[in-house]
Amino acid sequence: MPHAAGLYYEAHGPGDGPPLILSSGLGGSAAYWQPNLAAFAAYYRVILYDHRGTGRSDRALPETISVDDFADDILALMDSLGIARASVMGHAAGGLAGLALALKAPDRLDRLIVVNGWAKADPHFLRCFEARLALLRDSGPEAYLRAQPIFLYPADWASEHSAELDAELPAQLAQFPGVETMEKRIAALAGFDASDRLGEIATPVLVVGARDDILVPSRAAEALADGLPNAGLGMPDYGAHACNVTYPDNFNDFILAWLSGELPQEN
Repeated sequence: MPHAAGLYYEAHGPGDGPPLILSSGLGGSAAYWQPNLAAFAAYYRVILYDHRGTGRSDRALPETISVDDFADDILALMDSLGIARASVMGHAAGGLAGLALALKAPDRLDRLIVVNGWAKADPHFLRCFEARLALLRDSGPEAYLRAQPIFLYPADWASEHSAELDAELPAQLAQFPGVETMEKRIAALAGFDASDRLGEIATPVLVVGARDDILVPSRAAEALADGLPNAGLGMPDYGAHACNVTYPDNFNDFILAWLSGELPQEN
């Protein structure tokens, strides 16, 4: 399995294509982007990776971690692969890593897409994660993972795909990073606050926020886009927190159009 800087990664698409790094959310798995991979790999050199502490990457973490550490891992991956500049698309935690990267090393970033992310944790988001952490601590990883679709998907989509979600559970359990790691990752997300520094980000950013996201209220995406000097905003009515999974064709077409410059950049 290919590793760079302690991170498991995969490279797809033309080797000479413009680099596009996809960074997943809380679970940290490269596999999260499977519904989108073929569409983007047709045009880009797509780099997927498992976040540090999860999946096939180095599982060792310090006592505390931050979103800045997530950004440092993207930089370390780029350095190891000889990538001077790249576009980054991040979902939730991955989107926050992209924002931190835009503040830390703007010269390394071409474009950034933040999917269902935020500048500062919303009270509802914190309430949801208090409940999820309580479930994880008191009832264990299986109960936590069985409840996860409630927060990720629209109810009708989850019902229609119930058998598939059940079939994924054994692999999710086998790869689960552990309670301690999840607590550290959630604490990093809860502590992230870039609201006072958004004006420093000159990188073109597309903010995507599903209006029916039950985990991260869409107002978080609106506030993020409003605070960025060079941001576009996409607000699908349907798709929930994992809108790139539930409605992949529309998602892929929209993101590809923005990356290519076909969609105007709006403040």
